[in-house]
This record gives sequence, C-alpha cells and structure tokens, in this order.
Amino acid sequence: MLETKITFTSLGLKDSILKVLIELGLDTPTPIQERAIPPALAGQDIIGIAQTGTGKTFAFGIPMLERLATLKGRGLIIVPTRELASQVSESIKKIGSPFGLRTAVLIGGEIIQKQFFLLRKKPHIIIATPGRLIDHLKRRTLSLNDVKIIVLDEADMMFDLGFAPQIEEILKLAPSNRQTMLFSATMPPAIAKLAAKHLKLPISIEVAPQGTTATTVDQEVIIVKPADRFTCFENIIKKNKGSILVFVRTKHGVKELTKKLTELSYSAAEIHSNLSQNRRRTTLESFRNGKTRILIATDVASRGLDVKGIELVINYNLPDAHSDYVHRIGRTGRAGINGKAVSFATPDQLKDIAAIERLINKKLSIKKNTHLLNSELSFMTQVAKNNNLGSAKRFRQSAPRIRQGAPRNRTDAVKTKQDNTRTRQGSTKNRLSKARRSRPNSSKFSASDSKQYRGRSNRGRSERNRKVRNN
Repeated sequence: MLETKITFTSLGLKDSILKVLIELGLDTPTPIQERAIPPALAGQDIIGIAQTGTGKTFAFGIPMLERLATLKGRGLIIVPTRELASQVSESIKKIGSPFGLRTAVLIGGEIIQKQFFLLRKKPHIIIATPGRLIDHLKRRTLSLNDVKIIVLDEADMMFDLGFAPQIEEILKLAPSNRQTMLFSATMPPAIAKLAAKHLKLPISIEVAPQGTTATTVDQEVIIVKPADRFTCFENIIKKNKGSILVFVRTKHGVKELTKKLTELSYSAAEIHSNLSQNRRRTTLESFRNGKTRILIATDVASRGLDVKGIELVINYNLPDAHSDYVHRIGRTGRAGINGKAVSFATPDQLKDIAAIERLINKKLSIKKNTHLLNSELSFMTQVAKNNNLGSAKRFRQSAPRIRQGAPRNRTDAVKTKQDNTRTRQGSTKNRLSKARRSRPNSSKFSASDSKQYRGRSNRGRSERNRKVRNN
C-alpha cells in the first residue's frame, strides 16, 4: 500500500499562506512542521524536540502568522543569540511580507534608540534575546499585555547561557491566556520543570531522538597533541578548497587562530560575542557570499547560522557541552547535501569522545595524526643526508634516555637503595669535614676557653646581683 504524500495543503492552512509557500518553492513540510503546525493552528501549547536545520522556524512561524491575523495581538519569539534572532526574522519576513508584516528585532550590541523607533511602529512580531527584552521592559518601552503567542526557540541553549531567570521573569509578565510553544534540541530537567510550570497541557512532539545527527554528515575524529594541532589543521584546510567553518572553545583562541591564518594569506575571519553586531553581520555576509572561505567561531554560531554549502566543519577544540557537538556539525550536510565534520581531540579526551558517541548513538571514525609522525622521520633522514652528524648526535643526546642498570627484581632494588643511601651519607660527611677545615681559626677555640668564658659570665652576674641588693 502506497503512503499518502503529506503537503502543506493537507495541514489546514489558509489559501493566502499556501500561495506564498508555493511561490517560495515549498510544497512538502518537514517532519517537525507536519506534526507541529496543526495543533499550533488550534491554539494548543507545544513542546517540540528537534535538531537545528529541521525547519523549526516555519513550524511555529506559519501558524503564528495565521493566528495573529485572527487574534489581533502580538507574537513574541525569544532566542538565545543575536545571529539566531536575525535568522528567524529573515525567515518570518519571507512568509509575512506579502501581508504587510512588521517585525522588530531586539538584541544587544545595537543602538537602543533604533529599537525604540521600531517599537513605535507597533510591530506584529517581536524577535528578541532575553537580556535586551528585559532591558526594554524595565525602561517601559515595551509591554507584554497584548502578546497572544510566545515562542521559546532553542530553549536548552538559553538555559546553558544562564538565561533561566530572565525567561521566568518574562513568562510571569506575559498574559496568562497566551499560547506558548517551546522548541529545543534536548530536554534537560530544568526545561521540563519550566514547561510544567508555564505551559498548559502541552502536546509533546519529538521527531528524532535527542542527539540525532544528519546522515549526510561524514564524521571523523583525529587524535593530536596540543602542540601539533595547528599543523594538522593546516594540512586539512589545504586539501579542502570549499567553505570551512571552524569552532574554537574560547574567544582568545578564535583571535589567535584567525591571526595565524591571515598571516599565512588564508581568507579567514572571526566571529564571537566580543564583536559589535555590525561587524558580526558583515562577517557572516562575507562568508555567505564566498568572499571569506574560512570562518573561525565560538559556539555563538553553532545555532541559527544558516549558510548554504558549508563543505567542512572542524572542531578545533571539542565543545565543553557534549550536546553542542550535534549543533556544531549540523551546520554542514544541510538540505540533503553531503558534508564532512572533523574533530580534533587530545589523547586525554577519549572519555569525551565516548560520551559523544553515546549521545549520538553512533561510533565515530577515530584516526591518529600519522602525518606528524612521518614528518619527524623525514626530519631525521634529512639530517643524515646533510652529513650533519654533530647535529644528529646532539639531537639524540637531548632525547630522554632510559636509565641504565635498572634493578631487575625486588632484592636488587633494595641493594641499590642501600648503596645510594651510603653514598649520600659519605658525601655529607665529606662536605662537613671540608667545612670545618675551611673555617678560619677554628682550632684556637678550646674547651678551657669555653669554661673560662662561662666563669666570667657567672662572676659578672653575681656582681650585678650584689649591687641590686645593696641599692
């Protein structure tokens, strides 16, 4: 029996929205869109578990547009990062622009007076990060009284970034008769507790198990020493001529790696939270247009970065949170196009690799950095060819040696220890005798001198005592 093909037409959407979707070339919904749109249109609260790149934005954006046209209120979408806010705004505008949709993006790093101007235009949908949204609420430049629908996108990342108190405050200020939709890649206990407190009989939708990675991504782990990491990294980027996204653990590491690459004439740029919003936007646009081939980023770009055609993702450092591995490599292999993800790990990070394998329920291809071993051998061969025997000899002498005459059993070990003790004692006695001999006039001070000195001291003490008594 043939399965019936699900289209947007069968989801109960209005003809006006269906027309826009057809113009955008969208006919078949993704699994999360197929399961989330019908209950969202009915006004039910939703908990959606889905990975990045699965179409979550349209899963809540399409029903939000249709319902707001009837409810005559506002929609509020809360996201963890500035990049994701801009990305969500662009996606929502694709559908809502033909209907005169007005949006406002409230994020940090921008001049707040510009956002005042956008809010005075009475936007239909507000996309905001938690910190800047709280800022506007405290300034009373924004009220949540007319908010009918709230969406928490990438909720687990917001909690990881420490936004839980802000989320609680925002939900308390919003009307109680609202519709709330929560989307997350994972469902930790803290988010489950939040959902139980603020959502009303939510429908839970899980389109893929937590930690599921795309089948179009070829994953590989390379074991390297920290000192050899950059050499291995450069060998990989030389072999791949397409666009490359590199994740580094710290902002300082991003700056250092970008500096090294630019000094070697690579087309590279950096993106992290210390940059201004304008510079981050310019950097992303340059990467999208292909002007910049290598983008070095912190986890700020692991979600919400929708760039087509990223051929390779490199984890220069493994992420601190194992779940971020899924989001990082999800930047490649999108829209059915094959991609590759390479991760560097040090020999003491094997436990982290095992934890990632348990999370994604898949064995990773683990390789050793054999190139560096070959380069060391070639170096020694080159030294011999140049007949630089002196350099080769010094090289061997500088290498750590295995101690000769090591004890073969316990009895030999005890004897060796005793011999070492006697040697140390003998050397100590020799040092003391040398010190006595080298002391000037040491033989002139005798025992009789010591007694005579003590006698004079006693006589002086007696004379002082008699003077005290006489006085």
